[in-house]
Amino acid sequence: MPTNAMTALRDPARRSKVVAAARTAGTAALALGVLGSIITAAGTAEGDVRPAALKETLAAAAPVAAPAKAQLPRVLVPAQAPVPAPMPAPAPPVAPPPAPVYADNLDGWIRQALDIMSQRGIPGSYDGILRNVLRESSGNPQAINLYDSNAAMGIPSKGLLQVIDPTFNAYHVDGTSTNIWDPVANIVAACNYAAHRYGSMDNVNSAY
Repeated sequence: MPTNAMTALRDPARRSKVVAAARTAGTAALALGVLGSIITAAGTAEGDVRPAALKETLAAAAPVAAPAKAQLPRVLVPAQAPVPAPMPAPAPPVAPPPAPVYADNLDGWIRQALDIMSQRGIPGSYDGILRNVLRESSGNPQAINLYDSNAAMGIPSKGLLQVIDPTFNAYHVDGTSTNIWDPVANIVAACNYAAHRYGSMDNVNSAY
């Protein structure tokens, strides 16, 4: 005669409750232990429990596998390029040296003439120019000779180094005044002429 336990296994509604209890227990081993206890209590006699009912009960009591976690797509993060080092600040432009200031006298005129001659490759020294200026005009930029042969031909010698107009025009140096009476222009043109005729104003020691 079937026991109450066997009746529970054969009754689908009651068997579901047993399975639910087994699942609630949390593990398959515990579920099987519960079923085993029921079968033992029933005497485990052959034919007491129908094989199909027992198989169905064990299968229902098996733990339900947890659903696999969804595999998220891998996101590749691009490597960041190295930050370049800041460029050094450009060096401030070098200011050109201030233009020299020359005194408006014989010393200043000679020094300015020497700077221009140096740029143009015209030889001559301070002492050589000063010596010839003092002999020719005594340092007077407005000096003029109205008595020599040049004056007789209508081309008197003029200025600090007593240059005639044709000579001044032929040996005038660009960048200087075109006025023969200008002291700096007069010195530079005379020194340019002396460089071509005598090698340098330093080699002139008399009328030239």
